[in-house]
Amino acid sequence: MTTPPGQPPEYGPPPSAHGQPPYPPPPGQPYPPPPPPPYSAPPPGGYYPPPKPKSNSNKVLLIVLGVVVGLIVLVVAVSIALFLIVGKDTVTATDVKVGDCLKEIPSGGRVLTVQTTSCDEPHAGEVFAVLLMPDGDFPGQSAIDDYAEKCSPELASYSPAAMEDDSIQMFVLYPTAETWAQGDRAVTCIATLEPPRTGSIKG
Repeated sequence: MTTPPGQPPEYGPPPSAHGQPPYPPPPGQPYPPPPPPPYSAPPPGGYYPPPKPKSNSNKVLLIVLGVVVGLIVLVVAVSIALFLIVGKDTVTATDVKVGDCLKEIPSGGRVLTVQTTSCDEPHAGEVFAVLLMPDGDFPGQSAIDDYAEKCSPELASYSPAAMEDDSIQMFVLYPTAETWAQGDRAVTCIATLEPPRTGSIKG
């Protein structure tokens, strides 16, 4: 092939003979590496994950603390309100002691609390005995009634004169199946006074 005058000769790979591929590059000269990506490449298989949201643990902790403090304040407020409404002289029925005087005799089938007062003030009842039944399974109402019969001789010992006073009667607090399961074993003997009077009947 003749090159036109004034133009450099063109070079290129030698023509392949009999359909063979071009000659490979000389040994020791590998193919040049591919150009680097224009920016940092995403991780294999997809794009960068979105940033993790900021932790809300501090907010949750503050909310929990607020709820706890609110509950404590509520319990204290309710306790104070009950104390003011019921009165400081109101005690659990199972906590009364011999010699306690009662403002009034409790009514109703289930007595949870009673109101105590000084025996120097007018009162409607006086505790003269507290008998503790033996532990075990709930004995039944019949056994409790039999135990309550012990109140009469206890009154004779506490106040012999009361046995001759028709204005003095007896009222008994005793365990139920429910309170027995909670540990109540007390049979409480109370002298009722009608009309209410001042001073103790003891002696």
